[in-house]
Amino acid sequence: MYKYIIVSDLHLGTKHSKAKEFLKFIEENPCDELILNGDIVDGWALQRGTKWRPSHTKVIAKLIKLSTKQKVVWIRGNHDDFLKDFTGINLGNIKIKEDYIITADKRYFVFHGDIIDIFITKYKWLSQIGAVGYDLALLLNDLYNRYRKWRNLPYYSISQRIKEGVKIATNYVNDFETTAIRMASEKMCDGVICGHIHQPADRMIGDKRYLNSGDWVENMTAICINDNNKITIEKV
Repeated sequence: MYKYIIVSDLHLGTKHSKAKEFLKFIEENPCDELILNGDIVDGWALQRGTKWRPSHTKVIAKLIKLSTKQKVVWIRGNHDDFLKDFTGINLGNIKIKEDYIITADKRYFVFHGDIIDIFITKYKWLSQIGAVGYDLALLLNDLYNRYRKWRNLPYYSISQRIKEGVKIATNYVNDFETTAIRMASEKMCDGVICGHIHQPADRMIGDKRYLNSGDWVENMTAICINDNNKITIEKV
């Protein structure tokens, strides 16, 4: 039983969302408070005509059911920005927020991360093109890893290797992390918990802790905080 579980970037509405794995994870890991840190539903993909699957409906039904028994907070991301009109109110028993503060071993500022992404705030059209490119990389992942599975080789992420190998992407991640820490300081918090960039992380930057919950497209990770306020990144 956890005190908090924080997840992000499930991207329901896309082919590559690991909805079944996520559903199994939250059923096997009860918590007092579940925080959905953005991009749970991919509205951009749905606008492009992607298929909504029965497993995605099961996840939403499970979240609604959980919210009748425990606290569920849904923080708006850029792909589920349709929630903007619901900020500050509840969808059923699910609380819709722009950001959130929790107390564990320290105070943590929780937000999705898109508000510090210049491509989202100023060049949304460019980020939408990037989302299509990411979908293409995931398709290549599928094809390549079917071959690797046939050869009894481990999973290899093409999209992750592209991001790791491009210097501008590395600089982007570094800038993202330091900016997120600065925002936590402005909120009088000792650490920050983000999503958005699909890279799970737990590191100290200066005297503050930076955490990223990763995603449920490739990494299948969640930040879990137990009753003793121990924070871990759990991977399925």
